[in-house]
Amino acid sequence: MSAINKTSGRFRIPLYQLVLSQDTITDDVVSHEWEGNGTPEDPYLVDWLHEDARNPHQMQDWLKWSIIILQAASFLSITFASSALSAANPQIQERFGTSTELVVADTSLFVLAFAIGPAMWAPLSELWGRQIIYFVTYGLTTLFAGLTIASPNIATLLVLRFFAGALGSSAISNAGGVVSDMYTARDRGLATIAFIGAPFLGPSLGPITCNFLAVSKGWKWVQGLTTIFNGVVFLVGIAFIPETYTPVLLQKRAAKLSKMTGAVYKSRLDIGNAHRAAGEIFTKTMVRPWILLLMEPIVLLLSIYMAIIYGTMYMEFAAFPIIFEENLKWPQSTSGLSFLGMMIGQILGCAYSIFEDGRYKKVADRTAYGRPPPEARLIPAMVGAVTLPIGLFWFAWTNFPHIHWIVCEIGTVLFGFSHVSIFLSVVNYLVDGYTIYAASALAGNAVIRALFGAAFPLFTTPMYQNLGIQWASSISAFLAVACLPFPWIFYKYGPAIRRHCQYAAESAWQLDEMADRMRAQAEQRAAKQKPESRIDTGQGLTASPDEKNTGAAQGNELPFFKSGYYFVLLYGGPFQLEKFVYPLPPTTTTMGHDVSKRAIVVACKATGVSSATISELSGLPKRTVDRIYERALKHGFDPNSRP
Repeated sequence: MSAINKTSGRFRIPLYQLVLSQDTITDDVVSHEWEGNGTPEDPYLVDWLHEDARNPHQMQDWLKWSIIILQAASFLSITFASSALSAANPQIQERFGTSTELVVADTSLFVLAFAIGPAMWAPLSELWGRQIIYFVTYGLTTLFAGLTIASPNIATLLVLRFFAGALGSSAISNAGGVVSDMYTARDRGLATIAFIGAPFLGPSLGPITCNFLAVSKGWKWVQGLTTIFNGVVFLVGIAFIPETYTPVLLQKRAAKLSKMTGAVYKSRLDIGNAHRAAGEIFTKTMVRPWILLLMEPIVLLLSIYMAIIYGTMYMEFAAFPIIFEENLKWPQSTSGLSFLGMMIGQILGCAYSIFEDGRYKKVADRTAYGRPPPEARLIPAMVGAVTLPIGLFWFAWTNFPHIHWIVCEIGTVLFGFSHVSIFLSVVNYLVDGYTIYAASALAGNAVIRALFGAAFPLFTTPMYQNLGIQWASSISAFLAVACLPFPWIFYKYGPAIRRHCQYAAESAWQLDEMADRMRAQAEQRAAKQKPESRIDTGQGLTASPDEKNTGAAQGNELPFFKSGYYFVLLYGGPFQLEKFVYPLPPTTTTMGHDVSKRAIVVACKATGVSSATISELSGLPKRTVDRIYERALKHGFDPNSRP
């Protein structure tokens, strides 16, 4: 396929071509002067252009939201299926003549498959791309869901449901990766709310809608409804979901350019992996979610927290029939309405998250390059961590026949609100903190979460029979109290922890590298538009009010002060020092110029300003100032260099 013409403007590739071809390129890509010489030893390094028709970040908004809505629908359909059939447990038990425990195991096995699936689909999506994984897994999910209707016995039903859950679970981890593919940290908040908020309604929506269907039409109609839901989402997704994973797209681009020109092109992201065999890459990507889960404390502790909440939610599917049908004497057809309180809370949680996203964007606008630290995402989790045990204890100790049912339902509203607030916040935090490894981080999270979700329903019935409704319902509340400090700890100490986590640090480095390249391109364009730079010549620059405290300017050198102009003059422009102070990103915008505070620290130290003075002016601890300068020297900074 030849390159597409009409290169001016970003959006020149038709949707059908985006969906059908991952290596479609435009004329401006072919004619671009890539870094390198095109030889095996020095290949051309392929990257995104400033305005690139295939860059997922530069897709049209309507297309981005179409993809997000479809990803949310796929997530919703699989979580809906996880709980929908539990509404028909009495009918299934009667049809197959089996025990209550074995019927409840249907939900547990389906959720257990959520642990196995993401551990495979997430790393494969980082190896082969998101699109092919979605098409294959969701097509097979629909097939297995349909075959379940014809199950001749309970064993067949359980096996088919397990495979349907394992295949459909690709949506759990890959949807988060798709959001990371298309949106910057500043803009991905609403998209994350959409793809996670809607699926949260799935487990609650299942019993609400399917209890009536199970009583009136039987369990096969319930399973038929989930099959139709899966099938519709799958067919629409085929038409509207293109590949969005940048490493795969750049690999395809490099291969296409090599084939077209005969020169050697490589994706810039693959340079460090040039000599790794496909088997090694496959093994590493398959193992990565487990490494993240076991070796990265952020992923491990937050996954445990989310798993407790997730397990509690699925425990309710076994507990609510005991509480509302046996204890409060509700009929089966209406007992599913007891989940309305949880659903209302989840909707309120989504509304709060939308409000919180507006606050986050204001923080991003005050931060250089719109990149606040990932910890800025944790505010909703800190709120939810407090309201979660309150809601669980409320539900447990207002659950008596002599107290009106609406009182205990208020507790489920608080649980639903906390559930969504914590989940959305933590997922955003993991995506921001692990970016290119977001799918693997979410997969590790999904694994332990699913294990808890599968285990909790299995011991729910005996626990409620032995402990009673109040104390059995309080177990989850005590666990929530134990986990309450987690978001608060990571909010305060998260940056220090991430610097010592291999994958979090590598993700930050990749973002910094990309930002450096984008800034370099911006500087080149600005230089072409303005032949003479006011920054380089020092025109219009005045001394700081701090001049009396920091010493008079000598020659053409201004004193050291917070605005960073001395750094700009001394080193010939912003950003030149950032490569020496990895992995510390820009943190401040001053006087209309983006300048790394840490780069200013290095510039000041290089010309004799004391650490104490720099600490006073920059607000950084003296020990941090010394460590920044030592790191710059270690990475090759020459303090004797001058423009």
